[in-house]
Amino acid sequence: MRSLTRPSQENSKRTSSQQPAQQRQLVVVVVGASSGIGHATAVAFAKRGAKLVLAARSADTLAPVVMECLAEGGSALGIPTDVTDSAAVEKLAQRTVSHYGRIDVWVNAAGVGAVGRFDGVPLAASRRVIESNLMGHLYGAHAAIQHFRETGRGLLVNLNSMGGWVGTPFAAAYSASKFGVRGLSESLRAEVADLPNVHICDVAPTVVDTPGLAHGANYTGRRLRMPLPMLDPRRVAQAIVALAYSPHPKPVTWIGAGALPSRVAHAVSPTLFGRAMHWLGARNLRHSDPAPVSDGNLYEPSTATSIDGGVRTARAEAATAAIVLGSVGLALGWWLGRRTK
Repeated sequence: MRSLTRPSQENSKRTSSQQPAQQRQLVVVVVGASSGIGHATAVAFAKRGAKLVLAARSADTLAPVVMECLAEGGSALGIPTDVTDSAAVEKLAQRTVSHYGRIDVWVNAAGVGAVGRFDGVPLAASRRVIESNLMGHLYGAHAAIQHFRETGRGLLVNLNSMGGWVGTPFAAAYSASKFGVRGLSESLRAEVADLPNVHICDVAPTVVDTPGLAHGANYTGRRLRMPLPMLDPRRVAQAIVALAYSPHPKPVTWIGAGALPSRVAHAVSPTLFGRAMHWLGARNLRHSDPAPVSDGNLYEPSTATSIDGGVRTARAEAATAAIVLGSVGLALGWWLGRRTK
């Protein structure tokens, strides 16, 4: 007769996939891991002892990130992957399952940008931005969710941006891609509503100090610099890691003091807010030094693997909120003025 005070061997054995995230080593795929937020995210997961598969276009830039993750206590495998190639992304998922047995978390953090007046940016460049930022996320989601349906659990994190809620002048293709990612995530959340342990999450920061600004395509003829304070990429990485270890991950995580004011100002008066954004961007370009037109890393991977862009200033992030709140005030004044006429 089995003892009532001692669990049976069958009940005492819980597979790794059944254990809460807080009690097991997560298997995490980070796409876009060679620099910036992806690099920071890989290191943050490594410090938690995660089993990592890191993907980016270049093996040379992946190698030092893999070594850093190993030094931080995680296990890591680097797999060169072009996110615009659906077959390569599918192979990435297959190799992860073959190596580690499962996928717990998939982070879509790869992305590129092209700055310039829309009709001055080559259409091929805009297409490349959409292919990388939107289709790359879609391919990653497709590979991950197939596995999540089989196991009944998993977390997909799509790195979005405030550009997915508020249009960004001089970065039209980038904003289009991020609006697309937003729609993709919302649709997928609805589709997996019958899978309570599968979560689709957006992480949407304001401007982040990554190498992306320096490495991206620039068709303005001016040196790109940010007029607003920028976020530390590690802060975004910590938000992603927190989602992975949360029993109830939030669907959308906004990061940055300017996130809420921007959305409010845009909701009150998209036209006036757009004019304010244009004024800020155009003024910044007018006062920048000349620079050569460049395709940046659109077609060839960059060689740097740093987390930081190196342009973060000591100004408080509250300055961002103050600027955007000023726009909110102007928008409200304009709206109220129209209503009283």
